[in-house]
Amino acid sequence: MAQWIGFIGLGIMGRPMAKHLLRAGYPLVVHNRSRPPVEELQALGARAASSPRQVIEEADVVITMLPNSPDVELVALGAGGLIEAAAPGKLLVDMSTISPLVSQRVAAELKKQGMEMLDAPVSGGEKGAIEATLSIMVGGDRAAFDRTLPILQAMGKTVTHLGPIGSGGFVKLANQIIVAINLTAIAEGLVLAAKAGLDLELAIKALAGGLAGSRCLEQKTPNYLTHSFQPGFKVDLHYKDLGLIMEAARGLGVPLPVTALVQELFSALRARGRGGLDHSGIITLLEDLAGVQVGRRP
Repeated sequence: MAQWIGFIGLGIMGRPMAKHLLRAGYPLVVHNRSRPPVEELQALGARAASSPRQVIEEADVVITMLPNSPDVELVALGAGGLIEAAAPGKLLVDMSTISPLVSQRVAAELKKQGMEMLDAPVSGGEKGAIEATLSIMVGGDRAAFDRTLPILQAMGKTVTHLGPIGSGGFVKLANQIIVAINLTAIAEGLVLAAKAGLDLELAIKALAGGLAGSRCLEQKTPNYLTHSFQPGFKVDLHYKDLGLIMEAARGLGVPLPVTALVQELFSALRARGRGGLDHSGIITLLEDLAGVQVGRRP
């Protein structure tokens, strides 16, 4: 019989990821702060838990997909948390994007109870979560990774073991640098094209066929053409990641001048009340500055 898996955090990303585990035949126990996602998973065959502690009591492997470092610390180490029922043979796989230093600290505390932890943040956004094509970046003990690999492969297409605990988080921060700068560069390029009076669809087709082509441009093209920015990954969350990036960079002594500028642009976008937009919505800030509109209004 397949081992029981616990899943904590059924948001935009976590809900479809949990569904893939059910489809793969894993028995699943779930927990979430709001009730509707839990009920949705229950209808598909999952069991509900009232607390993180209950999740780990019933599961061999617990996956967390949470917004930020304090959320992971609370679930893992707080009252009613995983640590209260931690034991040898249990494993936490944190797939959130948090500070790698926090991952290392949580792992050290769980290790005192004999419990292993992997940090395994993902890239690919809501689309990747729905299609099970995520890139999963994993740090932690190699034996724990090998044990978890089939589970991760049910949710992602590219699963890479990168080294000790925290390694996955550092690579995810590098990923978020590249994505934020790419989206900002795409926004500047498309605003320039719009201001010049070019056909947006033709311009994107030309750009996508050359060196300027990217996964960001490919995935976000419908957003630009329809000027619709329903979140696959919110500006607020990417802004949070940019804060983690700058914190890590200062600790490592790494200057990130372009990232710092992009962080301020995301901050300005949030100040306009647009933190709930998809992160490709950074283009709306550039539109404001240039006095031009890209794409068709929905």
